[in-house]
Amino acid sequence: MNYPLYIIFGVLPSVIWLLFYLRKDKHPESNRMILKIFFYGMIAALPVILIELGFLETVKELTLYLPPVLISILYWFLGVALIEEFVKYLIVRGKVIRDSEFDEPLDLMLYMIIAALGFAALENILYLLPLGLGEVFSTNILRFLGAVFLHALCSGILGYFLALSFYYTKKRGRFLILGIAVATLLHGLFNFSIMELGGGLGFLIPVIILIASASFVTYGFKRLKKIKSICLLAK
Repeated sequence: MNYPLYIIFGVLPSVIWLLFYLRKDKHPESNRMILKIFFYGMIAALPVILIELGFLETVKELTLYLPPVLISILYWFLGVALIEEFVKYLIVRGKVIRDSEFDEPLDLMLYMIIAALGFAALENILYLLPLGLGEVFSTNILRFLGAVFLHALCSGILGYFLALSFYYTKKRGRFLILGIAVATLLHGLFNFSIMELGGGLGFLIPVIILIASASFVTYGFKRLKKIKSICLLAK
């Protein structure tokens, strides 16, 4: 198996989206910081996948007490979406907020997206490895437009509310909880629709989520550009 080729294909969708979103920042971040958060996102994917597998085994034990659809909801919303979004938030909270390069509201939204794209890169590599080379190209296009894009959008939405939580300090906790809740809901519903619904709804719901989320992220970037620096509030 040509592992370097699989790695290149796996990382490429994240890199393309990364270059796209970096253009949103009028005050570019250092390459060192971008790579640092991207690789932290990649590293975080491994333990998260193990946690998700453990969560799946746990909820399977509840099949005698709960209907299958509820088991699926618990897994996709709590065992996958919530865990992934929260871990990406922890990366930004631990590695960005107290860094000297954090100097404007937009940074939080951007770095959440960078962490998410790093996470999605490793996830994508692991997803592509079992496939034959003939399947890799078509699958990668679908994941570029779907799963990888979703990671960036959900974490971007969380980053928007995280930025607001530092600006509106009296409502900090509310904005943080709201951001995690919205990101988890969208992420979970996307996965649940694709994996459990299938058919027309399994296609339509994810498309609506991607379009609505992309619109909100675009709005978020525009609004945060108008907010004065929050670096002192965040420190």
